[in-house]
Amino acid sequence: MGPFEIAAIAIIGGLAYSAYEVHMKTKTKAGKADIEALQAEIARLKERVGTLETIVTDKSYQLKEQINKL
Repeated sequence: MGPFEIAAIAIIGGLAYSAYEVHMKTKTKAGKADIEALQAEIARLKERVGTLETIVTDKSYQLKEQINKL
């Protein structure tokens, strides 16, 4: 392996490493936005589930269900 081949491998390796660093930085930034969006969606869903639990555990709802079964 000659000196030109070693230099070419070093340059290609350096460029590949730089590209990898840029990729990881942009991936992390996009990940934070996605995480925040998912956390907001989870909060909305928890609120909806709480509302549904309130409706289902309400005695008048249970009475309506029993009447409908008859």
